[in-house]
Formats: sequence, structure tokens, C-alpha cells
Amino acid sequence: MFEVIFPGDVSLQNGVIVNRTMEAFSQGCSSLPLGKPKHTSVAFLKTHKTGSSTVQNILFRFAEQNNLTVALPVPACGHLFCYPQPFSGHFVHPHTTPPDVLTSHTRLNVGEMRRLMPNGTLYVTILREPAAMFESLFSYYNQECQSFRRVANGSLEEFLRQPQLYYRAKEKDSMFARNTVTFDLGGDKDRTPGDAEYARSFAARTEDVFSLVMIAEHFDESLVLLRRLLHWEPEDVLYLKLNMRTDESRLRLQGALPAQIRAWNWLDAALYDHFNASLWRQLERLGLACVEREVRLMRKARDWLVRECFGEATPLLRSAAQIRNKDLRPWQPSSKVAIVGYDLPVNGSGHTGGGSGGQGGGRGEVQEEEEEEGD
Repeated sequence: MFEVIFPGDVSLQNGVIVNRTMEAFSQGCSSLPLGKPKHTSVAFLKTHKTGSSTVQNILFRFAEQNNLTVALPVPACGHLFCYPQPFSGHFVHPHTTPPDVLTSHTRLNVGEMRRLMPNGTLYVTILREPAAMFESLFSYYNQECQSFRRVANGSLEEFLRQPQLYYRAKEKDSMFARNTVTFDLGGDKDRTPGDAEYARSFAARTEDVFSLVMIAEHFDESLVLLRRLLHWEPEDVLYLKLNMRTDESRLRLQGALPAQIRAWNWLDAALYDHFNASLWRQLERLGLACVEREVRLMRKARDWLVRECFGEATPLLRSAAQIRNKDLRPWQPSSKVAIVGYDLPVNGSGHTGGGSGGQGGGRGEVQEEEEEEGD
């Protein structure tokens, strides 16, 4: 099961502010082809610690509103498609086939996904700046990943000083300790550093699979491209941030740390640089002034949505213990990391109900945080 954070009784299309915002989208920017239906077959490769839970929630909401079938894992896989194993159609619950949307964590296996998904499915994923992502991985998985648990006092600086002392490539959770995105996308996380030809060919192979690679630091700009790719309406991509850490749970990266992280995760860094540049080329082709206008209008509509849902411009973030509905409390990876969520109104009346959304509070679906900075 999944829970959609967007309350079903809030009608964006009937809101005066949003109606005016929708009209503004058609003025001054290149519009979508008239009469072209919304694209309803999407496979989202959900990467770790990239803000991907917010994208997943957008897709869940769209599927619910359009009566689409979402591929869900068989019970033996938990809430993941038996990650870190490469994706297999056998991991999909037969009651959710044939699916229109695939969006739970898995490791990319293009052949198996194409056998499962309809012809014409569009593939999308998201990347995040490697230093920020790795800090989040280290914080989030410090009690699960053996490579991190070996480090005295849980020190990221110590791990980066001599990572080979702590890292074991064959261990169960080693994908969280090196080139995590490369692994998620089906690549060789332990490729010899500096193999430029492998990095180029892997980026090209990834580009062949995915119609869009979003960038977490430019999340709203990525949504402009996503909605145009899928021929969706602006209200289809409105969102609230999910699974945020408190400031106290974050390490501020200073000095040599960002460069050390990029060197250790050299393939992730190469992928990020490649697709960040690609994203901006696409935005420039669309017209940066148009993109800026659309982002501004989306944010205006989102602010209205927040006021409708919460009765205030900025909803109060709460610790898991403060969220009343225990089933909707965000999962807490360890006592060292605090993930906060929301108390949601039940029906827009101001009475509060559940928590942060996503897929509940169990361990199975380890939910991504949506970082405050740029996501």
C-alpha cells in the first residue's frame, strides 16, 4: 500500500488562484501540443538520498487520480523490488500487473523492465550532487552499512581519510558506501578509478535508457521538463517535501571533504556532471525565461496548496513522536538521525491527522529525505 500526501478533497482546478495560475502558464511560453493526451506509462528508477520520494509521491498521486495500476513488490521483497538484486518481473506482485507505473526502489535491469512495462513507457530518474548525497548516505546508513559501522565514532572525515580500510566491496550493503547511484543504475560501483572510457560509455548507456534525468539541486526546473515530457498539467506535479532531516542531523561539508567524496565516488561524480550539463542544455532549448516563469508559477500554486491543506504558509514540521497517526510516522534510521514529517489535516478543516506520507513507518521502504537545499 501507499499513502498519497495530497489530500483528495482539495480541488486545485476549482481554486480561483490556481485557475489564474493555469491561465498564466499559456501566456508567453511555448505550450504543449493541443489535444495530445497525458502520458500514463512511466518507469521511475528511484535512487537513494536524492529527493526521489517526492517524485515517487507525485507519480503515486497521478496514478490514483487517473485510475492507473502501480507495480508493487511481492511480500517476500518487502517494500522494495528485492533491492539490491537487479530488477526481475518475478518481484512484482501479480495483482499489480500489467502496470502503468513503476516507482519503488530497485536496481536497473532494462531488459526485465521493458518486458514488464507497456510499449512506449518513458523512463525517468534523478541524481543529486555527490558530496551532499554521500553525506546523507553516511548519516542515514551508519548503523546498517558495515563499511560505515567500522569507523570509530561514526566520523565521515575518518572514513574519507582512508576509505579502503573500512570498505568491503562484497558486503551486503556496500552499495551505500561507494558510487551508489552508479550501482542503482546497473553499473560497476567498483570500477577502477580514472577509467574515463567506462565513465563515458556508462553515461551514454544511461542516456539511451532515460528520457529524462532530473537533478535534485534543480528540482523545480526538472519538473518543468518532466511535465512537458509527459504532457501533464501543472497541478499534476505540485508537491510537498518529504522525509527531511533536522539540521542537527546533518554534517556541514567543509574544506577538503566535498573533493574527497567526489574522488571516492568518482563514477557518481562523472554521471552527475554529465547529466547536470544535459539538464541545462534542455532548459536552454526551452528558453530560460520561460522556465523561470513556469517555476515561479508552480511555486505560487504550491503556496496556495499549502495554505489550503494546512491553513498556514509554512506547515509545522514534527518529530515522529509528535505525529499522531503511528502508521504514517517517518521511519527513523537510528537514534543519531531525526526524520521529521507533518500532521496532515483530515479534510482541510484544520483538524490534523497523519504524518509525512510516503509508504508508512516500517523498515521495508527506506524513504529518501527531501533536503531543504535546492530540492
